[in-house]
Parts: sequence; structure tokens; C-alpha cells
Amino acid sequence: MRVRRARFSELIDRQLDIFEREQRGLIEDCAAAERAYNQAPRDEAEERYGDYVDLVETGTEVLADLRDNFATTLEEDAADEYERAFNEAVLRRFRRFALEIEDR
Repeated sequence: MRVRRARFSELIDRQLDIFEREQRGLIEDCAAAERAYNQAPRDEAEERYGDYVDLVETGTEVLADLRDNFATTLEEDAADEYERAFNEAVLRRFRRFALEIEDR
């Protein structure tokens, strides 16, 4: 049995490539903030975690904007399919940004 690729998978892969290239600094800042949180002394951990969450929220918003801007060019059923596929691709590729993307 042959599995059919999702209709939007190539497009989404290209969009996520662009996000990765254009937001490389943000992605690296997230990784650094997570390391800082993991290594922080107890009295600094809460503040470091807040810094990390702020960066992750920024990345999630950028991805959601990218998704939503394209979805507006589609008819409703196609837009729903695209949104689901986009969110799943973000989960696979950029897990830290996927937690709240469905809520945006």
C-alpha cells in the first residue's frame, strides 16, 4: 500500500526551511535560554525559565503568523487541512514551538 503525502507537505517544508533560516538567531537564543534555565541556581531558575518561555512564545507567534497568512488564501476546508498539517510539521521539526501553536 502506498501512503499519499499530505497535499501541503512540500509547501510546509519550504515554509519551515524559511523560518529556520530567517529565525536562526531566535532558535539559537531558545536553546541557550533553555540551557541557562537548566544550569541556573535555584534562586535564578524562575527568572531563567521566564526568559525561555518568552522566546518560545515569540517563535510560536512567528510560526502561527506564517501559517495563518497562508491559510487566508485557501478555502475553508483546505485551510483547515493545511493548518492541521502545518501544526503537525511544527511538532515534528520544532517541538518547543508546537505546544501552544494550535491555540494561536
